[in-house]
Amino acid sequence: MVVFVEVVVVVVVVVVVVVVVVVVVVIEVVVVVIEVVVVILREVVVLLLVVVLVVEVVVVVVEVVVLVVVVVVVVVLVVVILEAVPKVRPVYTISSSTQ
Repeated sequence: MVVFVEVVVVVVVVVVVVVVVVVVVVIEVVVVVIEVVVVILREVVVLLLVVVLVVEVVVVVVEVVVLVVVVVVVVVLVVVILEAVPKVRPVYTISSSTQ
């Protein structure tokens, strides 16, 4: 009977140790997976920042092009309007007070 109790105690201790080791290993695996996910997320964030930067540069270039086009259109319109307006010659009149 004593041997049976000792065997049961040893088996229980071994099972507890195995369960603890398995739990620790699972926790370690979860920690490693979380670290990998964090590294991947960092890379994704860096990639997104680069994409945002490129988009901002493209937007600035488009704004500059639109500004140049608007300036050219305004200059052309002013030139066309000035060319279309007939030239007015100044009229010199002699007032009666200077005669």
